[in-house]
Amino acid sequence: MRLLPALVVGLLLLAGHGNAQPRLTKADGDRFQAKLTRIVALGNAPAGRARAAQSTQFSDAELNSYLRFHAQDQIPVGVMEPMLNARGDGRVSGSAIVDLDAVRKQKQRGWLDPMGYLTGRLPLTARGRLTTKDGKGRFELESAELSGVTIPKTLLQELLSFYSRTAEDPDGINMDDPFELPSQIREIKVAAGAATIVQ
Repeated sequence: MRLLPALVVGLLLLAGHGNAQPRLTKADGDRFQAKLTRIVALGNAPAGRARAAQSTQFSDAELNSYLRFHAQDQIPVGVMEPMLNARGDGRVSGSAIVDLDAVRKQKQRGWLDPMGYLTGRLPLTARGRLTTKDGKGRFELESAELSGVTIPKTLLQELLSFYSRTAEDPDGINMDDPFELPSQIREIKVAAGAATIVQ
């Protein structure tokens, strides 16, 4: 089962470490997987007569345990140890180790291109605000760091484009573009340490 890979990748790369890392367990990952199955089933239900809004809440620990134990096939090669954190009031943060060599080698680099000097696997963190309404979402970047050094939005965009591209979308995700939420999701409410999906 795939949960809109573009959304997953986008949140992984767009969304810093929380102050305390949750303990990741397979049981928490299994709980998130069961909730994901419910979300997808509700999203696949035939449209028809109006039904009451359905809400599914999950914690940071459940989501990150799912990423660790169940979602390896949804995470692009070159993105390792992804972690997402709900900060509250729509704010999210995330981190991952990213392989910069693959990105750097994709094209010829000039002297002034910072990607020409970045090599190896480095920790990437980012923070921002996720706004969702009426089945659409938008992410507004607040800050991003690579190995603890603040990086410009253009560099983060290049990483995001590279790691989110697919055969159907060879340019990958543009972080400024609004996006459709999958599975008839109407809204994602982000509280501290948890999020609620509304369908």
